[in-house]
Parts: sequence; structure tokens; C-alpha cells
Amino acid sequence: MPLPSFLFVCTGNICRSPLAEAAMRAEASKRGLALDIDSAATGVWHVGEAPDVRARRVAKRHGLDIDSYVARQVQEEDFERFDHIIALDSGHMRALRRLAPETEQDRIRLLLDYVPERRGEEISDPFYGKEVDFETAWQEIALGCASLASFSLDS
Repeated sequence: MPLPSFLFVCTGNICRSPLAEAAMRAEASKRGLALDIDSAATGVWHVGEAPDVRARRVAKRHGLDIDSYVARQVQEEDFERFDHIIALDSGHMRALRRLAPETEQDRIRLLLDYVPERRGEEISDPFYGKEVDFETAWQEIALGCASLASFSLDS
């Protein structure tokens, strides 16, 4: 039986989605869950690159290492492989809905939709911001992934 699977998606796969991948891996480890977890981009701008140095610093401050992650773009087969495709903001959600086959639309949700009091909210893009914006994004991502992991246990 295949593992429950999660794909986190942001614009370039160098800030929010690698942080979400790392946060979900940490949650899975903490809870003893066997999950298939990955991240990807809606665009091609950073394919093949490591995560943004500010994202790597935030991850390290929280005990996680994302230095080896490599940005990739969402592929057609991702809609078949992953049970849950998690967008970090509504722009990603729209892009994913355009790419996804009609039969796979229900798999696409915003990360904060798994936090009842935050449904419909987005994780702000820290790329053009300061270091503190990466920490803020991390806090929201960690909250979303903790709720998503709880959701996974209940499913």
C-alpha cells in the first residue's frame, strides 16, 4: 500500500514550499508517521537551485537542514502521485487548478485550510522581505503542517 503523500507548492520552490516540506517531515518524524513528502514550484525561475539562504537559516534555527533540497517545477504526474497537493497562497492554488486534471481538483488545498480558524488564509511570500518575514512564514507553515499531520492521523 502506498504511503500517504503530500506535495507543497509555492512560486519558485526556494522559500515557502521547501520550508513546508521540512516542517511536514519533522511533524511526521515526531508523530511516527510514514509519509511521502515533497515540494515543487509553479514556475521555472529557480529550477535546479538550492533554497534561498534566508529560508535555510530559518530552517537551521528550528533544527532542520534544507541545504540539499533542489527546486523543481510541478509535473503532470504529480497529480497522480500525491494524495494532497498543498498550495501556499491563492495564486499557487489557481495555477495548480489550471494544471490539474478535472478529476484531481479536490486534492488541491491551501495549507492554512487545515487550521480551522485560518481557513482561506495564505502564507505571505517572504522573498522580497526581510529575515523576520521568513520567520513569520515559518511560524505559519509550522502551524499548518502540525494541523495537517493531525488531519492525516484522522484520515
